[in-house]
Amino acid sequence: MRSFFHLAYNVRDLEETRRFYGDVLGCKEGRSAPTWVDFDFFGHEISLHLGEPFAVAETGRVGDHLVPMPHLGVALQLDDWKDLAARLRDKGVAFVLEPMVRFEGQPGEQWTMFFRDPSGNPIEIKGFRSLDTLFSAH
Repeated sequence: MRSFFHLAYNVRDLEETRRFYGDVLGCKEGRSAPTWVDFDFFGHEISLHLGEPFAVAETGRVGDHLVPMPHLGVALQLDDWKDLAARLRDKGVAFVLEPMVRFEGQPGEQWTMFFRDPSGNPIEIKGFRSLDTLFSAH
């Protein structure tokens, strides 16, 4: 079964949102209306609506780090992840968690970075040498 993930959440300013998701992240804009805009978020659909973003707290313990919860994200091939990390640095994005590798040498080895959109919504981008290991436990 082929499927695409869809997520809708609130943002405070659509023009600022368009600049961030389009110009900074490189996501293609889809349909829109005066109160919302859709983006192709790395092959998945996000629908960003004007409103108050969800409450976030650094309560997710992953290894030695507390990460913002809830958050959204995507898993990329490692080369694509590295390209995106460089793009975000070039665009001056402030990281909540700087690009890094975690679980090195273990099942589930992954690269990660956390940052926020202009409305404060946290985003995690993971990188894997092979996406086939995304769910590896051994």
